[in-house]
Amino acid sequence: MRATVDRHDIGRKIFKSIGDAAPAMGMIGTLIGLVQMLSNMSDPASIGPSMTVALLTTLYGAMIANIFAIPIADKLALRADEERMVKSMIIDSLLGIQEGRNPRVIEEILKTYLPSSKRNISNDEVQAPQDD
Repeated sequence: MRATVDRHDIGRKIFKSIGDAAPAMGMIGTLIGLVQMLSNMSDPASIGPSMTVALLTTLYGAMIANIFAIPIADKLALRADEERMVKSMIIDSLLGIQEGRNPRVIEEILKTYLPSSKRNISNDEVQAPQDD
């Protein structure tokens, strides 16, 4: 379980780092565009393309971070937490079986992983509805 959690954490950190670095890279592009613009102030035709580079790099940095990298990092963290919970449930149930616990006791232990609103659902409600 630790190896899986560590592996997922590495993937999440990579996308988080991309999300953290992208706006900074956009700002660097903005500075480069502004330097180009200011160095050619005598040529009015070059001001537009230089300003375009300056503005687009900021936009691209923000978009990469907020539309791509950070949402992926958040989703990976969510999925890692879900998998950690499932693996914990499996470990707890196997330990209960190994200790020779009553299946009802194991069931009650595993119910603690569920939200309180779903703990008292009967088996009939859990099963999928059948077609008539």
